[in-house]
Amino acid sequence: MTIGKSSILVGIMSFFVNNAWADGAAQGASGGIMSILPMILLLGLFMYFMIIRPQSKRAKEHKNLVGNLQKGDEVITIGGLLAKIEKIADDFLIVKLSDSSSVTMQKSAVSGVVPKGTMKTVK
Repeated sequence: MTIGKSSILVGIMSFFVNNAWADGAAQGASGGIMSILPMILLLGLFMYFMIIRPQSKRAKEHKNLVGNLQKGDEVITIGGLLAKIEKIADDFLIVKLSDSSSVTMQKSAVSGVVPKGTMKTVK
């Protein structure tokens, strides 16, 4: 038994297009907002635990890191530079990249503190 092209097309179209039912025999979504409310709540919980909470935790850790910076700490910047802090101002640091070069940068550009003596071992 062979299936004609028209019957395949009708099968595909019925999948994508809703049937037109006579008045009184309507089929469709019932329950309104109450049927979708649990999905919205689950999506909200997923967003909180997978995106919002970890991001706020990272921001809090970075704020503590920047707040605890001291003169003489060796740091890595977001750009990957290894530097030693020479002076700390309000929102800026003066860091020493080598014996002859110093740079002024924002405190927020520090990505981490490395153990003291790291700059000497890298050279």
